Amino acid sequence: MNQILTDDLLERIRGRAADYDRDNAFFDEDLAELIETGYLTALVPTEFGGRGLTLEQLTHEQMRLAGAAPATALAVNMHHVWTAVARAVNARGDHSADFILEEAAAGEIFAFGISEPGNDLVLFGSQSEARPDGDGGFSFYGTKIFTSLSPAWTRLGTFGADTSGDDGPQSVFGFITRDGGGFEIKQDWDTLGMRASQSCTTILDGAHAPANRIARRLAPGPTMDPFVFGIFASFEILLASVYTGIAQRALDLAVETVRHRTSFKNKGAPYSNDPDIRWRLADAAISLDGIFPQIAAVAHDIDNLVDRGPRWMPQLSAVKSRATEVALSVVEKSIRASGGSSYFNSNELARLYRDVVAGLFHPSDDESVHGAWANALLGPVAL
Repeated sequence: MNQILTDDLLERIRGRAADYDRDNAFFDEDLAELIETGYLTALVPTEFGGRGLTLEQLTHEQMRLAGAAPATALAVNMHHVWTAVARAVNARGDHSADFILEEAAAGEIFAFGISEPGNDLVLFGSQSEARPDGDGGFSFYGTKIFTSLSPAWTRLGTFGADTSGDDGPQSVFGFITRDGGGFEIKQDWDTLGMRASQSCTTILDGAHAPANRIARRLAPGPTMDPFVFGIFASFEILLASVYTGIAQRALDLAVETVRHRTSFKNKGAPYSNDPDIRWRLADAAISLDGIFPQIAAVAHDIDNLVDRGPRWMPQLSAVKSRATEVALSVVEKSIRASGGSSYFNSNELARLYRDVVAGLFHPSDDESVHGAWANALLGPVAL
């Protein structure tokens, strides 16, 4: 398995995580070290100057990074999503997104400007506007939320609706540059968890993407277009990896804690001998154990251009939903087993608990996953 992140680097990153969280600060030092190691080029093919990892290999790296610093891993995830999309599009012989690979190899940092307040269509329809400039480019207007990497991105991938033509609203996906202006970043990131990600609200007010930075203009809605499908697949798989890494770290901490935590009632015996504690941690491990092969299987199939047909999107949604729900359960069981000390902010488990809750808010949410599977099994609701 190819690895970029050394154990020493991960320990340094872990050592800074609590301070970033307490200060609600961006992970500047982490980012500098990750850039130096070439981690932001992990998915960029070697012929473009990158490290050439597969998506499946990166899922393991993201699990390890999340175990050290969840917010750092989550924010870097958004950059990796765009390089994963460009890599997947390129693998199909489509070079429309090669500029992403070239610029990532050159050191540009990509952020994810897709989510909008109150828009439960998420990727499949935008409330923002994409106004054509007459030369194939577009200017974007609208509000984007949860824009991770807000202090550091140099490229923002976003989308909006073009209503100027006779073909109805069309979703336009393009990339703006930080030095191009036309946007405002709100300093509004003060959240329960994932604080170092600094995923601030971004107001687009004429941010322009020229024709050579427009990746797609197509009808809104679910599609197997390689670019849009690539966004969906990469986002779901890499999110699942981050939250699985959090869960594994919580379980490891709980195992270590119960080996040293002693019972007065049982004359100083370690809690690792307590049958209820043993059952609780075993139950957590059993549920988590099933997530690893599922992530590996879907990432492997994306890497190898496997066609799973119309169930691809429901299956990808299910991976993310199951991973985040299991992660929340595993962290809770780890806290229960570790006792009252885990309720203190100084305890890493307390921070992991606050961070893991964020998984509930990422698309696809539990309701849409069940809706997608109901439609796949039963067809749409008859009217």
